[in-house]
Amino acid sequence: MDQMYFEGFFLQASLIFALGAQNIFVLESGLRKQHPLVVSFACFFCDLVLIMLGVAGAATLFTHFPFAKVTIGIVGILFLFFYGWSKFSSVEEKEIGPTSLVTYTIKQSNLKSMAFSLLNPHAYLDGIVLIGGYSAKYDELSMRLAVGFGAAAFSLVWFLLLTSASKTMFPIFKCPKRMRYIMCTSGAVLIFLSGKLTMDVYGWVSDVSVAAK
Repeated sequence: MDQMYFEGFFLQASLIFALGAQNIFVLESGLRKQHPLVVSFACFFCDLVLIMLGVAGAATLFTHFPFAKVTIGIVGILFLFFYGWSKFSSVEEKEIGPTSLVTYTIKQSNLKSMAFSLLNPHAYLDGIVLIGGYSAKYDELSMRLAVGFGAAAFSLVWFLLLTSASKTMFPIFKCPKRMRYIMCTSGAVLIFLSGKLTMDVYGWVSDVSVAAK
């Protein structure tokens, strides 16, 4: 059982290291001291749910309903673009620093964490399709669950590491000029990810159209 656990742990490590919108949001929440632990655990919980759905066999959902993935993708494109654009708007404030921007309540932080985790179709592909598909090689549910718990465990470790890293970097970015740089960079990356996701969704639509014929 330990073998399956560590297989899931390292599989998730290979998937989550990429710079994505969720990672950016966790880091930014730490830099701005906007309930970083709440954000980390909320993102972990979302990953846990998706991974457990995957190991339970929900990956077949996208096979039977291919437009579900496309719909999630379109919503994700709009969300990433408008949130990324809002970063450029926020740098126009006269006083900008890690704590000078809009303050979120715990509820708002939770909702934003869920949005960054669940409005990203790649999270479904990683958690449900890739990890779920990998675990499908094991016939017993207990073995597949071990893979899932291992993958979820790495998510928790990773988000807590990002939170710790942001605390370490906080003194550096107390300078308004540096914080503006972070905000602009964050906005540019989010808009880039929106564009990249647009290309992915276009490919998915083409695949669905070919399959329909």
